[in-house]
Amino acid sequence: MSLVEVKDLTVEFGALRAVDGLSFRLARGEALALVGESGSGKSTVAGALLGLHRGTGARVGGSVRVAGTDVRQASDEELRRLRGAKAAMVFQDPLSSLDPYYAIGDQIAEVHRVHTRVSRRAARARAVEVLDRVGIPDAARRSRSRPHEFSGGMRQRALIAMALACEPDLLIADEPTTALDVTVQAQILDLLHTLREETGMGLLLVTHDVGVAAESVDEVLVMRHGRAVEHGPVGTVLAAPGQAYTRELLDAVPRVDAPRAAAPAAGEAVLEATGLRREFGRGRHAFPAVDDVSLTVRRGETLGVVGESGSGKTTLGRMLVGLLEPTAGAIRYAGRPHTGVDPSVQMVFQDPVSSLNPRRSVGESIADPLRARGERDERGIRTRVGELLERVGLEAAHYDRYPHEFSGGQRQRVGIARALAADPRVIVLDEPVSALDVTTQAQVVALLGELQRELGLALVFIAHDLAVVRQVSDRVAVMRRGRIVEYGPVDEVYDAPREPYTKQLLAAVPALDPGLAAERRAARRELATA
Repeated sequence: MSLVEVKDLTVEFGALRAVDGLSFRLARGEALALVGESGSGKSTVAGALLGLHRGTGARVGGSVRVAGTDVRQASDEELRRLRGAKAAMVFQDPLSSLDPYYAIGDQIAEVHRVHTRVSRRAARARAVEVLDRVGIPDAARRSRSRPHEFSGGMRQRALIAMALACEPDLLIADEPTTALDVTVQAQILDLLHTLREETGMGLLLVTHDVGVAAESVDEVLVMRHGRAVEHGPVGTVLAAPGQAYTRELLDAVPRVDAPRAAAPAAGEAVLEATGLRREFGRGRHAFPAVDDVSLTVRRGETLGVVGESGSGKTTLGRMLVGLLEPTAGAIRYAGRPHTGVDPSVQMVFQDPVSSLNPRRSVGESIADPLRARGERDERGIRTRVGELLERVGLEAAHYDRYPHEFSGGQRQRVGIARALAADPRVIVLDEPVSALDVTTQAQVVALLGELQRELGLALVFIAHDLAVVRQVSDRVAVMRRGRIVEYGPVDEVYDAPREPYTKQLLAAVPALDPGLAAERRAARRELATA
């Protein structure tokens, strides 16, 4: 009997059919990836396997059986026994899945006690055991830490530990690596693979990243508009896709080994940083997030900045736009020394949801820079905002819409339009496409290239995705622990890296070839045990 058996699954939210007649099976020990763009229905399917749509008003049809439980017909008590004990889910954002007030170990122990009749001491011991199993160093001590004391990768490991607490037969991982840098992403994917080998559990991986699927699973099911477009062995689907949509997805994936297309010659220097340093904390507790960084950005060029989480990339970006004051060093805009915020240097943030006011229309948010520089003609402001919306691929009529009415890619376009409203010479982009699916990511990258060519903009592109950085950048700076460890033309740095750290980053980038992915995983395992 299959571990998971789904027949003709439909899920409707009002008039929207999010999942439309989907069928698939998953055996014990196997791994299946649901791959597709945002809105394709992937996460809705994952939720249906655990009965998470019950009581939400959604209409669910078809048949869903998980670990012998008929999910649609199960009682609430049967669903509670299924969740956690037989099937567990790891969500995309560990911060929203973990209680900020309680220690990590206590939260894992509580999950264990819900499904097993054990003492608090035994549950606590189990929490330490699973934290150690997922690679949390000094697990007994770190189990007493709260979520904010863990890095992003450690929080994701803690969620996986929580899911493993009751030794489930099925692990559902919903975009488990989306916000992680490449080395931590590789560690999490390696961990999932190892756990599957050791426990024989089944894995359902939900992801928009085709490379992540290649690294992790046996089979791929490609979804679009709630339907299955293509389903088969991962090597076959990725090497010889039978459907045009699958080929489009693969074509949109940036390649770390693809040379940068020829770009126009860069112009004069528009932004120069010399000896930048930024410390946080005081006295002996102070630490440098950025330490002695110097760089130059020229008109019409893109400087990529890459590195792991905590390398200082975002702190550097915020100093370049004047949102943070350097502890030491200097910044020059167009040859003149400057401190504080300058309209000629704008920023596009990673999360457009948190950078847009949900109570104001997007048009009003875009209009802010126009009003800040003294414009008072409201009709002229509205006309200018409409032009900016159209320039980034939206409609002038979208002025009165609110952020929640837009998709993630559209919200990022709104952020770009707001940055353009100040007529900048430089735009600093902090992880502008990290949360977007590959086709939307490709659209936003193409838009930035078009705007750069039209307006002669200089771009500073901060990202942990090395493939995207190679695609868009003329030069690249590799950061580690606050310092630039390698700096030069993008093709030189990628094709002939000098620093071991740069080589390590490049080796962690997901490969679209499952065979190569397996070789890299084996090499990482051998290095870790050496």
